[in-house]
Amino acid sequence: MAYKLAVLTVCLLSLWISTTQAQATPNIDDLLNKIFTTEQTPFQPQPTKTTVLKPDPQPNPAPQPDPGSGKSCGVNKECVARFLCGEDGSVIRDGQTLIDIRFDGDDVCTYLEVCCNTGDKLTEPDVPIKPVETHEGCGYRNPSGVGFRITGDKEGESQFGEFPWMVAILRDEVIGGETLNVYECGGAVIAPTVVLTATHCVLNAQPELLIARAGEWDTQTKQEVLPHQDARVKEIIRHENYNKGALYNDVALLILATPFTWEENVRPICLPEPGVNFDHSRCFATGWGKDKFGKDGTYQLILKKIDLPAVPHDTCQAELRKTRLGKFFNLDKSFMCAGGERGKDTCKGDGGSPLVCPDPNNSKRYYQAGIVAWGIGCGEENVPGVYANVPYLRNWINEKLAARGIDFRYFTA
Repeated sequence: MAYKLAVLTVCLLSLWISTTQAQATPNIDDLLNKIFTTEQTPFQPQPTKTTVLKPDPQPNPAPQPDPGSGKSCGVNKECVARFLCGEDGSVIRDGQTLIDIRFDGDDVCTYLEVCCNTGDKLTEPDVPIKPVETHEGCGYRNPSGVGFRITGDKEGESQFGEFPWMVAILRDEVIGGETLNVYECGGAVIAPTVVLTATHCVLNAQPELLIARAGEWDTQTKQEVLPHQDARVKEIIRHENYNKGALYNDVALLILATPFTWEENVRPICLPEPGVNFDHSRCFATGWGKDKFGKDGTYQLILKKIDLPAVPHDTCQAELRKTRLGKFFNLDKSFMCAGGERGKDTCKGDGGSPLVCPDPNNSKRYYQAGIVAWGIGCGEENVPGVYANVPYLRNWINEKLAARGIDFRYFTA
């Protein structure tokens, strides 16, 4: 039986060989391709840059806040974000809690963390995070902050989410083989895909290297109750009549590749109509710039705020003529002024940041009156800081945004 099976196998093998010899010999490359290639769509290389402007971009996926460092702070205890600890007295139940930012340097946990029993950790807050008051529309400040209120703010630190329109403009820079986000200047959200800033901040910038970060507060942590949002810049619109030397018409618009999502710490500022005058109003300037002029100044880690008076144009010109600018200096109409109080001023690094003034008919609502442009020193008595005049430049802003189909309702009160 075994002999017959062997004979049959030899016959079948001979038949197969003769059949395959009658066929064309396949190419070795085809055989290898059949072995190592799966039935998938061929890979299409993607360009590193694109000039296609998507008319209806999708919102950025919201980043998640840092749950905490997880450092051990005792037996069966660890440092977690304050809003993620359910231990009695630690969880935020009314949307507010007090946090002293001048925490003891010996503390294991940071000022935004709490030493929590491991069994009391939460995966998400058990109550919504809301400011004390909520408003729809542009220009509403959160004077008591969002989610918590800081104490110990001795250097003009703002509350978290107090100025939800504030933007940090970052630039990609390769340092030591690593791509870092380097702070360039400030700006303000006026629509989901638009940031208002100064031309001098982005004069030589490439849009694909810029990132607009909204909702930022403490630049050294991600443990705030709501995360910041990043959006790539796809277009920079600079004023055609910008003067590089004198800084006339110092305004620019950043058009974003993806829109910001409105959250309690990310909202637009209102823009005033052309010709509106804010003289003598008490206004706020914000930024992460230096606290004083010269080598002794240091950049701020937490977003600072400065309350300043808006100074009439003629008064500002007269005061500036007393400086090294001289008695023949003329203040261009594309500028407005604020400040002149000792020790209170915007400074280096604040360029492009907003100056906002209250609505005369609604003190809770703010308009962007100016854009930080330049100054003589920082915080000198009777020497106001100079800002791009937003009401004067409003028609230019309207023209550029209308051409791109941006809805004005986002920044209209």
